[in-house]
Amino acid sequence: MDAARFRARELADAFAHKADWAPLWATGSQVSAANTAVLTGHTGPVHSVATAVMDGRPVVVTGGEDCTVRVWDLTIGHTIAVLTGHTGPVHSVATAVMDGRLVAVTGGEDCTVRVWDLTIGHTIAVLTGHTGPVHSVATAVMDGRLVAVTGGQDDAVRVWDVTRGHQVGAPLTGHTGPVYALAATVVGNRPVAVAGSEDCTVRVWELATGHTTVVFTGHAGSVYAVAATELGGRPVAVTGGGDYAVPVRVWDLASGHEVGAPLTGDTGAVVAVAARVVGGRTVAVTGTGRVWDLDTGHQVGELHFASHAGSVYAVEVTELGGRPVAVTGGEDCTVRIWELASGHQVGEPLTGHAGSVYAVAATELGGRPVAVTGGEDCTVRIWELASGHQVGEPLTGHAGSVYAVAATELGGRPVAVTGGFQDMVRVWDLASGHQVGALLTGHSDSVRSVATAVVGGRPIVVTGGFFSMVRVWDLASGNQVGEPLTGRAGSLYAVAATELDGRPVAVIGSDLDEAVRVWDLASGHQVGELLTGHAGSVYAVAATLVGGRPVAVTGGEDRTVRVWDLATGHEVGEPLTGHTAPVQAVAATLVGGRPVAVTGGEDRTVRVWDLTTGACITALQLARKPRCAEILQDGTVVLGMEHEVIALTLAPLLRRHP
Repeated sequence: MDAARFRARELADAFAHKADWAPLWATGSQVSAANTAVLTGHTGPVHSVATAVMDGRPVVVTGGEDCTVRVWDLTIGHTIAVLTGHTGPVHSVATAVMDGRLVAVTGGEDCTVRVWDLTIGHTIAVLTGHTGPVHSVATAVMDGRLVAVTGGQDDAVRVWDVTRGHQVGAPLTGHTGPVYALAATVVGNRPVAVAGSEDCTVRVWELATGHTTVVFTGHAGSVYAVAATELGGRPVAVTGGGDYAVPVRVWDLASGHEVGAPLTGDTGAVVAVAARVVGGRTVAVTGTGRVWDLDTGHQVGELHFASHAGSVYAVEVTELGGRPVAVTGGEDCTVRIWELASGHQVGEPLTGHAGSVYAVAATELGGRPVAVTGGEDCTVRIWELASGHQVGEPLTGHAGSVYAVAATELGGRPVAVTGGFQDMVRVWDLASGHQVGALLTGHSDSVRSVATAVVGGRPIVVTGGFFSMVRVWDLASGNQVGEPLTGRAGSLYAVAATELDGRPVAVIGSDLDEAVRVWDLASGHQVGELLTGHAGSVYAVAATLVGGRPVAVTGGEDRTVRVWDLATGHEVGEPLTGHTAPVQAVAATLVGGRPVAVTGGEDRTVRVWDLTTGACITALQLARKPRCAEILQDGTVVLGMEHEVIALTLAPLLRRHP
């Protein structure tokens, strides 16, 4: 999906090789303009990141939940080595040069510290002594020899002679909780270690003597991150913690005083910090994406780490091609590279909605298939399905979120009907981008669902409001048809239109009474009894044919998908189960004559169902919740996933399961 966001077609196809589906395009609305590369390979969260230069090329060394250490060529973005040996997650990584060779020192859940020769990819030494997981690692030079400093769950900091593989002296004690973060630097020509702990303090030890030189207090929560750098020629430490109001602080290591006021703005814990002198100024980057000029104490930028699709556990600042970059590792198993100075990226992701996408519909415009989407940013947008390019300018006019979109024709021209936050329904000419006619007013609350049908040869619109009301509109005149459809309880989240025995009907999903209703649109009367079975609100409805019979497919709060025979009013087969959270999106159609449904849930999965057999034929794991879905007869699926519009094809799956 990331490759599709950056329009790297060949790369996206390569990643999708032998998969059930392939991305066609994605808007990239959640990709930061500074995100220049995404490195994939870890199969679990990435806990630690370190940078170095090997054979003249910048590299990144990462450790993860998958128990591996990976080495990446930062220039080309490829893995050049996978180092195995740890028997538990790798929590920390540091790099150094020993006897002219680049080495990495790693600490892990298995309580060991490992030293790796990165040139040959082998373990040099396994250092044992910690009695709990090793959370933090730093390297330094003491008396001309390379040493590693490690901190762990056992509250201790240990110093190791890396060349000989021996511990140096007794453990450095004083912390009364696990040591989560370490940095090594030089103060007054003396090598020191700076450690942050669960006990809310930051301690500085002189490595030659093992004595504590200063204890910094001020954090009101655990200290999770420490970085060492220079500020105005003086050695400083930047620390991040769990004391939400003021989690980032800067300390003068020589004087033992805090530098300036805490860096405020973050509203959550800061678990990663990196600092570096860039262009003569000292810059710090936090795991929340904030970039600080430490000379002034002001924030100078923000990297939108939301595209990580999870927490950022590790940050490092380095240079790539002479440009300062940040390298991050996160919960989503990826390593990402961010350009600090210009915010420019490699490739241009398609831009689009600036808020969650709540609704999608498909139609044709000028003979080309398009998708029409509406979202939280109050806009309606048109997308060419083949290329993913936005057609024209966004359609503006709604004063609040656009919750519902349907597409039809009016006078031979393609139009979209949209409903939104402020009780208004709008009709748009998709070719010109202009609004058609006056607003359709009458709802006294938000319009949450829209469907279109043809009654007596005239196009109509069925709209549902947040507080129970269903209204039917003549699209040509803009007038309401008959009285509102009543008899239901709760909010109306879902409406679909279809035909039953040659008559146009609306299928309506209910909130409070957990039922599905069928209405004859010509007469305005309910058809048959309530369709009951859901054990919670019905959030989504779609209609199609199974075996030539009209059916409705519904998804709801009870995590199930249900299929209903509209002629008999009975449920078809058993509920379709597999979602582990409420189902918010349902789409259905005939693909090659085969009835297929696509459902999206709050469990961040999209499932594809064969409605003839009731089998789930594939499931897609997404980074965020899919709120709306549409499926076309050629197997193209369009999804709204938070801010993004995504188009993908199920052609590979359908070829294997004809």
